[in-house]
Amino acid sequence: MSHLYGHFGAEGAGYSQPSALLSSTKLNIPSSLRRKKLPALPRLSEPEVVRHYTWLSKRNFGIDTGFYPLGSCTMKHNPRVNEVIAQIPGIADIHPLQPEHHLQGLMSIFYEMQVMLATCAGMDAVTLQPVAGAQGEFTAIRCIQEYHRTIGESQRTKVIVPDSAHGTNPASASMAGYDIVEIPSTVDGRLDLDALSAAVGDDTAAMMITNPNTLGIFEEDIAAAALIVHAAGGQMYYDGANFNAILGKTSPGLMGFDAVHYNLHKTFSQPHGGGGPGSGPIGVKSHLADYLPGPLVGRRVLALNEKSNASDAWYYNWVEPTKSIGKVQMWHGNSGAVVRSWAFYRRYGNELETMSEHAVLNANYLRHRIMEEAKAAGVSDAFTDGAPANVVKHEFTLSLSPLKEDKGVGAMDVAKGLLDHGYMAPTVYFPLVVPECMMIEPTETESKEVLDAFAENFVKVLTEDAKVLHAAPKSTPVGRVDEVHAARNLWLRHEDGRQS
Repeated sequence: MSHLYGHFGAEGAGYSQPSALLSSTKLNIPSSLRRKKLPALPRLSEPEVVRHYTWLSKRNFGIDTGFYPLGSCTMKHNPRVNEVIAQIPGIADIHPLQPEHHLQGLMSIFYEMQVMLATCAGMDAVTLQPVAGAQGEFTAIRCIQEYHRTIGESQRTKVIVPDSAHGTNPASASMAGYDIVEIPSTVDGRLDLDALSAAVGDDTAAMMITNPNTLGIFEEDIAAAALIVHAAGGQMYYDGANFNAILGKTSPGLMGFDAVHYNLHKTFSQPHGGGGPGSGPIGVKSHLADYLPGPLVGRRVLALNEKSNASDAWYYNWVEPTKSIGKVQMWHGNSGAVVRSWAFYRRYGNELETMSEHAVLNANYLRHRIMEEAKAAGVSDAFTDGAPANVVKHEFTLSLSPLKEDKGVGAMDVAKGLLDHGYMAPTVYFPLVVPECMMIEPTETESKEVLDAFAENFVKVLTEDAKVLHAAPKSTPVGRVDEVHAARNLWLRHEDGRQS
């Protein structure tokens, strides 16, 4: 165990600490804002600090240490070459307030990314500014909202959301001031067109939906749903969280969507990292393009006597949409995430269709492999399909209600048991339409051997004693946590060597 916070040393002491550039008397800091005493920060040598953070790294679990089948989050390997490109000095060391002619290289990347994202989703315009999927949702809904206001349809105050939708969908619409209308799924987990028809009206602003849905099932009637919403004057919004299941096969534009957000940190090789950095650009059809938050990147042909720092024949410039909703993020978006995703897209191009094929193949293989292992072990009655389907897409759901009723072991217990086998647990209790739900997404980057091993260990957990699973995990640095207590009683500070 690291004892970093036990090494406070003498007050004012430290190692190789430079003198302040200005004395405290010259800073003119009001006395009310000054510390009464020095902060209780550790005073350590460099080797001690390095050892502490190395120790911490060994306690973390991530995609680089093991299989991470977190459903609907696409926790996959991201090529390291993209990191190299994003850290090129000419990209990493520039400042967003530099003038255009200093940023021509980066702006050309931004422009290409706008075009590529628009192409793959069947959209007409893209902004790279949002830095999270949920922020992209909110941005798209705000564009739709301003569009309706501009054309004199401010009475559209409702957004329709299926009961299997991501929780961020109704939250984003609610933040924009909309009332949420939830419609039920059918018994096969798909959209209920009759319920949708009954819900739409002249107060409908939009419907928010992902396809494939959160059960991993493709919405076969999505084009019909789009016709229903459009006939009522509403807009169709596509949640791009599950885009890696259809890329290259179809597009939101072909399905009838008017707006879409992309998760660059899921589909296009920007790593997740502690809640960020992410990137959630949005694409829209032409009638919504003027409302996008700016700036976007445009370009013009260089004049014969004109010089540019770009490597091609174009001059790139910032463009502000004429009816923009305004900024939703400082600067121009998360440029590092955009560059990593651009490098990924540039490398694979049309081959990204193979990514979708592998994502779907892996999901279906693992689903059937688990069922085979469970049958061989005599525990096939421990779970049921979250939704009946011959073929799923990038993810699938299992209901552990039978195991809960038989042994008192629920989805959370199985998830904790998997931690002891060296796996990150799948998503649990989502979507809510599946009781005792586990949502599993193997992603396109895992091998058959990894999936085989996971299926075997998953079934091993199902056969373990209930008392063992109720106490799991035992092998992790932190044992069983009371999630409710932890959420309501946050420990955020170190005091006297312990959290309080």
